[in-house]
Amino acid sequence: MIKTLNPDFKNTILEKLERQTLMQFIGFRVTNIAEGKIEGELTLQEAHKQHKEFVHGGLTATLADIVSGFAAVSLVPKGYHVVTVELKVSYLNPGIGDMLLAKGWVLKQGRQLNFC
Repeated sequence: MIKTLNPDFKNTILEKLERQTLMQFIGFRVTNIAEGKIEGELTLQEAHKQHKEFVHGGLTATLADIVSGFAAVSLVPKGYHVVTVELKVSYLNPGIGDMLLAKGWVLKQGRQLNFC
């Protein structure tokens, strides 16, 4: 069972989001904050795409990192920090569309690491 060690995790994340200038610059916004789970969306613009209208791979990896990191942040005590230690993104069969949805969730909660 996933359980937060910070009962004020939503406000903690909202405070951190205010300082996320990269997210603001690319236009990504968080749409759902829950214990161990974060969701967000990005309305795609031409600058977000590469050849054949595919979303740029670096953008895909960035959004995966953001939502997995904030999913982990939702579970740790206030004042603790989270880093992504390994990130694997598959670029096979990329979708084409107007909106990119990103969902991150904690699969396994540990003492030192949360696996997202």
